[in-house]
Amino acid sequence: FTTIINSLKNLGKSYANQELVRKILRCLPKSWTLKLAAIEEAKDLSTLPLEQLLGSLMTHETTMKNHENVEVKKKKAIAFKASKEDSESDEDGNVALITSQFK
Repeated sequence: FTTIINSLKNLGKSYANQELVRKILRCLPKSWTLKLAAIEEAKDLSTLPLEQLLGSLMTHETTMKNHENVEVKKKKAIAFKASKEDSESDEDGNVALITSQFK
């Protein structure tokens, strides 16, 4: 977004800070609705600097990713299946014991 805005400035087209803030808020996905509502209620959008908005959105995105990672880690589980092997001789039993300890 900032790259496009800077390129437009170089071409002679500039936007007011308020317009840029509204454009960013307008393009947020639906999953950001709660954050959008919180920003609109807590901040005066006519005076909110673009950098502050971007910082707030990046912080929120990082927090969301951290929560997703924690949830994924909690969901991962390992199940082991127990099996018992009968050996015909004592020597086979010793080899199986050594093999299982080696693994």
